[in-house]
Amino acid sequence: MTDTARLAGLADDLLALHQPGNPVVLPTAWDAWSANVAVNAGFAAITVGSHPVADSVGRPDGEGMSFTELTDRVAQITGSVDVPVSVDIESGYGLSASKLIQGLLDAGAVGLNIEDTVHSEDGRMRTEEEHAQVITDLRAAADAAGVHVVINARTDTFKNKVGSDEARVDIAIERMLACAEAGADSLYPVGFHDEETLKRLTSALPLPVNAIANPVDGDLAMYARAGAGRISFGPIWQMNLAAVSGEWLARWK
Repeated sequence: MTDTARLAGLADDLLALHQPGNPVVLPTAWDAWSANVAVNAGFAAITVGSHPVADSVGRPDGEGMSFTELTDRVAQITGSVDVPVSVDIESGYGLSASKLIQGLLDAGAVGLNIEDTVHSEDGRMRTEEEHAQVITDLRAAADAAGVHVVINARTDTFKNKVGSDEARVDIAIERMLACAEAGADSLYPVGFHDEETLKRLTSALPLPVNAIANPVDGDLAMYARAGAGRISFGPIWQMNLAAVSGEWLARWK
């Protein structure tokens, strides 16, 4: 089997795991150790988070590390676990779609998360049309490479408090619909939503919706009832692990 065929198979496996109402849980890893912890716990795929990876290499989140630093870490992860791996590429590091896709495939990843906050431009948000075009370009680059890279399109509408509280859900839905039409596979209106809000989002969107959860006290049944198709942890797993480690180590001062 060629490497392209192997990656294409992993990408297809990852996409098939996205089932609204029966969400795939993708623990958010940051190195080979955390990836192995997740896989040994029985998870069928993982995602690699930009924030925890940046912390692990001494860089700030928000594209404070380079794309190469990220893909170097991703290659260590994919070389250590035999499951599909998706990667948070933030807003794309100012690189072309072809360079992003090739860099991910070279590192063994078969999915990506792309957000609409442009860190290299003072944190401005892309317009709906701009972000949709990024998705279109990424899909075309993946098609050209022969792998259906699973694109998780993220909007920071809630994180950045775009619009009024009353209008924010509708704004996020409109932005996500444009991403769906552009070729995304799943949609990520990032934020800790209550069940009613999440149901409103999943009911209005035609693709599986990614929800962020706290691995310590999150309720998987609630996310399933609300229709989520994918769950990830952002930096929360790493943060909770750091907190409890601090408690353990404090005993030895």
